[in-house]
Order: sequence, then structure tokens, then C-alpha cells
Amino acid sequence: MTLGLTAIGTWLPDTRITNLDRLEIFNMKESFVREKIGFLELARKPQQLDSSDLCVKAWEDLQHKHPFPVESVECAIVCTQNPDGNGLPHTSAIVHRKLGLPTSCAVFDISLGCSGFTYGLSILQAFMQAHGFRAGVLFTADPYSKVMDENDKKTSTLFGDGAAAALVTDQPVWMSGEFVFGSDGTKWESIIVRDGTLHMNGRAVFTFSVRVIPDSIRAMLQRNDCTLDQVDRLLLHQGSRHIVNAIADELGVSRKKCRFYAADYGNTVSSSVPMVLAEEFDNPDLNTLLIAGFGVGLSWASTVLRRVR
Repeated sequence: MTLGLTAIGTWLPDTRITNLDRLEIFNMKESFVREKIGFLELARKPQQLDSSDLCVKAWEDLQHKHPFPVESVECAIVCTQNPDGNGLPHTSAIVHRKLGLPTSCAVFDISLGCSGFTYGLSILQAFMQAHGFRAGVLFTADPYSKVMDENDKKTSTLFGDGAAAALVTDQPVWMSGEFVFGSDGTKWESIIVRDGTLHMNGRAVFTFSVRVIPDSIRAMLQRNDCTLDQVDRLLLHQGSRHIVNAIADELGVSRKKCRFYAADYGNTVSSSVPMVLAEEFDNPDLNTLLIAGFGVGLSWASTVLRRVR
């Protein structure tokens, strides 16, 4: 059975925090915000909305773009490290109730951050293939505002809230190739929630991204018998403008081909890759895409997507 991505819904809150308004507070230069951080604005969800609510809003956008009967969904995965409440029950059970998914629908959570969409796509497709399912949904929602100190320059200038809902069916628009995964648990403290608050070693994350991710992408392309010249667009996790540009430079591809998309909403963690993929999903000029997620864990994953129709 042929499975792949059929549609992607996304959601970003209307509220924004503007980094350019915080130059003096954080002792930053405007050039640093524009050229290194890259995020001019950061999306912030309303306080009353939890992670499951963000999933529902992404589903509503998916339904607007590609109406799909809820009773036909056979499985759903929620990728989040910021679950509803205390994480029990699993957030996917709450999404199941809010969407009115059928009782025959299998739902479960996976705990991954910036690599979560790419890992999740592989997990969902394998699960569906193993059980003969024809329709499944991958939700991503990691509102870091739930655990962030807005006075912490290292995190509050980078992360934004958002969510995505990716529909996988046997009538795909994009099919994935072989995946390449990686983990480095020796650096597990690089991005961590300690005592309820997010902390990040920005230098360690940047060094990891530039040293590890290009080689991983090259290995993935070789496994898929594909070259960078054959890839129309590289859709990288939007860690920062500096990270995206540095990976592009290390790979020897133009920054136009490896764009930075997220200047007006921020790093949305597991929703970062599907957020930019949604922007290019219906672009008729693109036939081969590369997606790569990397971050928390440290963890990384990449694959190529080829247009079917």
C-alpha cells in the first residue's frame, strides 16, 4: 500500500512578542536580531489554550484546506513534550475526545522536540503500513510558553507557539524516501526543563547543528540515491536564521534554496518543519523536497519527499 502526505493544516496564534521592542532589555543590537536570531516576532498562545486545543485548531485548518471525514481517521499521533496537564492521560486521548474521533481509532503520544515531525512521519507511516490503515493524522504541538521564562534572553527570543496536523493517506501528494536518524544522549542537558523552566545552551546547540546535521543530510541523500542538485528546496528546522544559513553554507547550497521562513512567528519546535512544509505543499514548481529536524535530545532525522501528484 502506498502511503504519504495528503495535506497539512497549521495554526499560529495572533498574539506576537516583538524582539525589536526588547533590544535594550536584553542588550541586543538590531543587526543581531535580524541576522543571527532571525525572529523579529514570536507567536504566543492565549494562556487558556492547552496543547490539545492547538491540535484542534490545526485540524480545523486542515479541514478547511482538505475536508476529510473524521470517522475515516484510523490512527492519530500527538508529538509533544508539553502535554496537557501533567501528561496523564496522554494528550492524544484528549484530542480524540475533542475531535470526536471514532472509538476504533488508535491514538498515542510520542515525546520528541525539534526532530519530532520527521520521526513522527516515519512512525505513523510504519504503524499504518503494519496494520493496513489508510488514513492517519500526525499532530505536533509544543507551546514552549508554558515552560518559558520571558526574561531569559536565550529562550524567550527564539521560541514561538504553534501547531500542525498532517494527514497521511493512501492518496498521497508527497511520498517520503528513506529516513536517516540520529541521537547524542551525552548532550541531553543542552535543552532542558529544570524546575519547571526551560533552559538552553545556545552555543552547544549551534555547534551540534553545524557539525552534525550537514553530514547526516549527506548520508540521507546517498541512501536515497539523490543529490543536492536534485532537491528543489531544503526545509530545515527553523532553529534560528544563523543556524539555517550556516547549514546551507556548509552544504554548499544557496540560501535561497535553503530559506529561513519563520521570522514572524519563531521556532515552533516539533511544528517547525510542517509549518514550512505547509507553505510549499502546493507549490507546482517543486517536485523534490528535503526535510530535516534536529534539536532536543539531542536528536535528528531527515528524509526526502517526492511529489506524487
